[in-house]
Amino acid sequence: MQQANHYDRRAVLGGLALALSSLTTGVSAQSAPILKVFKDPNCRCCSAWVEHLRSHGLEATVSETSEMKALKARLGVPAALSSCHTAELSGYVIEGHVPVHAIQRLLAEKPEAIGLAVPGMPAGSPGMGGEPEPYEVVIFTKDGQRSFGRYKADRPIA
Repeated sequence: MQQANHYDRRAVLGGLALALSSLTTGVSAQSAPILKVFKDPNCRCCSAWVEHLRSHGLEATVSETSEMKALKARLGVPAALSSCHTAELSGYVIEGHVPVHAIQRLLAEKPEAIGLAVPGMPAGSPGMGGEPEPYEVVIFTKDGQRSFGRYKADRPIA
């Protein structure tokens, strides 16, 4: 009789461990930020940028819209920083071909800002083809903008 209780206790403890493991996994998955990407239906480089994000472990949903100009205005993206796609993530705007490294830094540091931008479509930036050239990632607020780092391809440079 004691042996039966011993096995029942193990089964219960094992079941609890499995339940806690599932609960923890579910909480982690739910708390992972998901980028909401908005792009013009005719743009292919935007899809390549989303693949860059996903290949580095970020989750992204994609919505196609022909109203990109209105979306950028609503989200506070300055016209001078505009690019081909716009994303929302954890209260920030990510404009253009911003590399994952810069996004991860933004989420870690949590500065007061509207978001990050890579103006235009620099050759070799994530999602763009061509020979990589150095480019600037810009952090912007309602009051201005400044450099958040220089990059070549998807790597920071000094």
